[in-house]
Amino acid sequence: MSSPTLARLKPVVGELLGEAAFAYLARANELARQGRDVINFGIGQPDLPTPEHIREAAKRALDQGFTGYTETAGIPELREAIAEYLNSRYGSDVRPDEVIVTTGAKTAIFVAIAAYLGPGDEIIVPEPSYPAYPEVAKLLGARPVYVPLRWEGETRGFSLDVEALERALSPRTKMIVINNPHNPSGTVFPPEQLDEIVELARRRGVLLLVDEIYDNFVYREARFRSLLSYGDWRDVVIYVNGFSKTFSMTGWRLGYLVVRREVAEKLKRLAVNVYSCATSFAQKAAVEALRGDWGPVRRMVALFEQRRDVMVEELRRVPGFEVARPLGAFYAFPRVRRLLEWLGTDVEALVDKLLYAKAVAVLPGTAFPDKAGRDYVRLSFAVSADRIREGVRRIREFVEEALAARSRR
Repeated sequence: MSSPTLARLKPVVGELLGEAAFAYLARANELARQGRDVINFGIGQPDLPTPEHIREAAKRALDQGFTGYTETAGIPELREAIAEYLNSRYGSDVRPDEVIVTTGAKTAIFVAIAAYLGPGDEIIVPEPSYPAYPEVAKLLGARPVYVPLRWEGETRGFSLDVEALERALSPRTKMIVINNPHNPSGTVFPPEQLDEIVELARRRGVLLLVDEIYDNFVYREARFRSLLSYGDWRDVVIYVNGFSKTFSMTGWRLGYLVVRREVAEKLKRLAVNVYSCATSFAQKAAVEALRGDWGPVRRMVALFEQRRDVMVEELRRVPGFEVARPLGAFYAFPRVRRLLEWLGTDVEALVDKLLYAKAVAVLPGTAFPDKAGRDYVRLSFAVSADRIREGVRRIREFVEEALAARSRR
């Protein structure tokens, strides 16, 4: 007899995809426990610790006994600091009462989608995509509609296909996801494309779920424009950001939503039923992050730009890899279609062989649903330049050995 705890589980829960980065992290860690020297290009977090002045602010808050509940929307000081940051950086006019602090940007994504989408609704997801957007939609009975980014070769990389996005709209469409800078591709969408997207949203009456979690990882060649810089952002934008990437605070679980005041009042009621409030002393640390010394952030971004250049240079020496230079975030997303054809394999099998044969962890592009990533792999350059060189050397060695073996058949 089947257990009711299993039999009555909603089918959609069993159908949800996990986040591949964590699955591959577990497999890489298991190899490391067996004594293998694993180079992990899979996980999407900075390898530098949270800056000391931020950690010290959390310690002070703990020592002062600041360990209880806070307002669901976040402590006033933090909401003010977030509004100040966004307005100073992007020339926006965000008010503190339009900010809701969340337990990570993922929670912000969940609250935003849960507030607007229900059974039968549709959300347009440019793909490859960070998996949280479509998975949350599916959990709520909505349908993700995938629109592939356009691959324009090594020189130009990826771009939004605005015409395809518009063709994908239907009477059921409630929302379009814009993740910029983009995970997994490292693309920064040019302002001209954002103008087209905003105009489309205005004209067709759909919302833009805007995730700018990598907004400080923008490199010299990029032209980045925040969607909060548009004067009518309150009418079309549901904005997500957080502290994990910019301040190397992944484990602190702090993000935030920005929406017009009337919407924020209603979303607070949803938020309180999901997570009550964000961690109190972590919020104090976040105030220090925004208002304190930005030197560590600037140095980290400069370091990651150097690492990016190393990774691109090394990957372009691997047979069958086509590598566009990432303009933002900290990921390379090389196209490996020719290599897969030469080896007669698929991207998941390639990734598995790299992990177990050479102890190098990368993510298959299919981990960023739906299908547009099947010819790609993602590598994070949030590791040292020396480890990047060694890891890509192992990849090149594997590829050359595999091609030589195939030619002998």
